[in-house]
Amino acid sequence: MKRYTLFYLFYILSILCCLATSCDGFLKEKPRDAQPEEEGYRNISELYLNAVASLYNYIGGNSDSQGLQGTGRGVYDLNTFTTDEAIMPTRGGDWYDGGFWQGLFLHKWGVNNDAIQATWEYLYKVIMLSNNSLEHIETYALTHSDAELPAYRAEVRAFRAMYYYYLMDLFGRVPMVVASKVASKDIVLSERKEVFNFVFRELQEAASLLPAEFSNRSGNYYGRLTRPVAYFLLAKLALNVEIYTDNDWTDDVRPDGKTIFFEVDGSTLNAWQTAEAYCDKITAFGYRLETDYTVNFAVYNESSVENIFTIPMNKTLYTNQMQYLFRSRHYNHAKALGLSGENGSSATIEVLQTFGYETDGQDPRFDYCYYAGIVYDLKGNVVKLDDGTVLVYEPWEVKLDLSDEPYEKTAGARMKKYEIDDKAMKDGKLMENDIVLFRYADVLLMKSEAKVRDGRNGDEELNRVRNRVGAPERTATLESLLAERQMELAWEGWRRQDLIRFGQFTRSYSSRPQLPDEENGYTTVFPIPEKIRQMNPGWKQHPGY
Repeated sequence: MKRYTLFYLFYILSILCCLATSCDGFLKEKPRDAQPEEEGYRNISELYLNAVASLYNYIGGNSDSQGLQGTGRGVYDLNTFTTDEAIMPTRGGDWYDGGFWQGLFLHKWGVNNDAIQATWEYLYKVIMLSNNSLEHIETYALTHSDAELPAYRAEVRAFRAMYYYYLMDLFGRVPMVVASKVASKDIVLSERKEVFNFVFRELQEAASLLPAEFSNRSGNYYGRLTRPVAYFLLAKLALNVEIYTDNDWTDDVRPDGKTIFFEVDGSTLNAWQTAEAYCDKITAFGYRLETDYTVNFAVYNESSVENIFTIPMNKTLYTNQMQYLFRSRHYNHAKALGLSGENGSSATIEVLQTFGYETDGQDPRFDYCYYAGIVYDLKGNVVKLDDGTVLVYEPWEVKLDLSDEPYEKTAGARMKKYEIDDKAMKDGKLMENDIVLFRYADVLLMKSEAKVRDGRNGDEELNRVRNRVGAPERTATLESLLAERQMELAWEGWRRQDLIRFGQFTRSYSSRPQLPDEENGYTTVFPIPEKIRQMNPGWKQHPGY
């Protein structure tokens, strides 16, 4: 099949999908079409298109808080602009937005934050659609015995589990809803450990029934949740086990990963051994590091042997958008590329320090991930400002509020990571570079970390990642691994989770003082949105909010 065929079908046929739920509040979802629901599930082909394929329309998005990456004010921004990796400075009249971006960076988001509520609602919308799909599969199975049914059921279970993974990571204690019609009075909050156990079990049980195929490659499995994707999520779950099985994240006491055990292929393994085992399973599929780091983020990057799970992009077939490059570049920089820009997001001072920016030991990946200093258009011409002077990004001048500062419009190193698609549309937001969610370099870093946490040597995996870009070898320690993850995975949406796992999320850093009482860790989860909580008066707000 052509690279776009499967997802084009998803897009066209999504209008045929129906949903009818009777839940109140945040679980309410309107039917997507007036077509009688039973008419969309008459044979195995219709069942696949309407109960399985249609779900993938929600992985990406084109409006705020929709999609796992690509858009603003959603999962990605909550995981990125709350950390020491990225900052959205106020630049005079730009990027204040009612204090939203400053609030994220300062951890002053409160319980009435619209973006946090919209993200909660997006994740539950997709979970409810998944519940509905599973019910249609079960209804169909009562009168049919098609061989594809177990695999379709497993795919939807794994898909739903992935969305619960994101919910648990962001919100900690959340409602566990596994049916499409649930009365509001029956919806209760589940402890974080309970949600973790459910997600882990669902992925383990589904994995063996999922296709053993590369999800990032063109063809029948392009963009789908295949077995390697499930294994990646299982490795992430095991690596974060001390966080995800801690029902009280404010008491300064964590479970110990060495004393938490899982069954993997008949063996009893502790959490760190489990993470390593799933990393090894991914390796066995044939994933490896690309010789050239930039191939993973290139235009038409489906050929990458490193990318594991991506959001398929096609500027004429899909509505998925990539807004991150657009909102980072200076207006004149973007214009010189034939695109548009909003002159916003930048690297923090901590990023510059971690990369060794402007030192003899500057990490080679800085120039892959960031624009700094003088920049050029695609023909090699220097980009200039409106007054004819050269545009120079000033990385060290960045801070939270740049209003009326000399470098108000030029402070900060800007996002570069994805290759410029010079034929992109909609100001550059509709491009051909698939958005990378999971990749093999992360697998190697997870394995290295798991070994270190288990008291073993993780140098080999760490230095395979470093050797690829020509960086000098280092000893694998928790400190060096956290720094490595910042450099290797810059702009990829992992920083909040990493800082929490390493116990660094609530510390103070440049432009961000620690909040009163924040050392207890209450900001490591977002609050239950107050409007949601008010609809469910039995729910208790998370500690600290």
